[in-house]
Amino acid sequence: MKFLAERRRHPMALVVLLLVGLLFTGGAYALFTGGSDANADEYSADQIDAGQKLFVTNCATCHGMNAEGTENGPSLIGVGASAVDFQVGTGRMPLQMHGPQAPVKAPQFDQDEIDDMAAYVASLGPGPAIPDAEYLDASKGDAAAGGGLFRTNCAMCHNVVGAGGALTRGKYAPNLSEVSERHLYEAMQTGPQNMPIFNDANLTPEDKRDIIAYIEDTKKPSPGGFKLGALGPVAEGLFIWFFGLSAVIGITVWLTARSK
Repeated sequence: MKFLAERRRHPMALVVLLLVGLLFTGGAYALFTGGSDANADEYSADQIDAGQKLFVTNCATCHGMNAEGTENGPSLIGVGASAVDFQVGTGRMPLQMHGPQAPVKAPQFDQDEIDDMAAYVASLGPGPAIPDAEYLDASKGDAAAGGGLFRTNCAMCHNVVGAGGALTRGKYAPNLSEVSERHLYEAMQTGPQNMPIFNDANLTPEDKRDIIAYIEDTKKPSPGGFKLGALGPVAEGLFIWFFGLSAVIGITVWLTARSK
């Protein structure tokens, strides 16, 4: 018994227990969050090679020859195929000029070229994969549940109906009315600009689909008439105040003129 007690008090026991705990925690995290990671084996060697050539020609100036990052751009190792598909597919990259935020513009590459670059970046390290089509079908989502998730996680920046809004230091949350289902999902996966990353442990693929269903629902015509920028009661109140008060003043002036 004394021998066992001495072994339990051995200085290395704490280190061993700590390593076992870290291995267990890391394995559990990988098990529950790694399902959406891109697998380089999904892409052919020719596709990866073509993507590398496009990357070196168009992206290496800022991100480094091996995507290791420079003072002008972050490392892309581990960002996954989804980040490339979103950034390049929305025209945010390649960046035309440095500024507070990368603006949306017409894509510089076709989808095949974007897929090639995504394959190359995915080959550098595991990261979020391009989402499966089943999670992009808004008709299969629950818009009501998605509305609750959106108001909890997104509305403080994007407005309650995704109309967007200003942030600090010249940055802004974009209007979501023109964003495709695929890019909406990828934005939640990868957290571009100031947006946090919502991995599958934060929002499941089904949750993301519900949010997409809600955003698609907000694009339908307003049952109350004009949307007034979809900015809510403040815009509606200002509309009524300006035009209602103008009408009251106009009628008052007209009645006064008639009495004379």
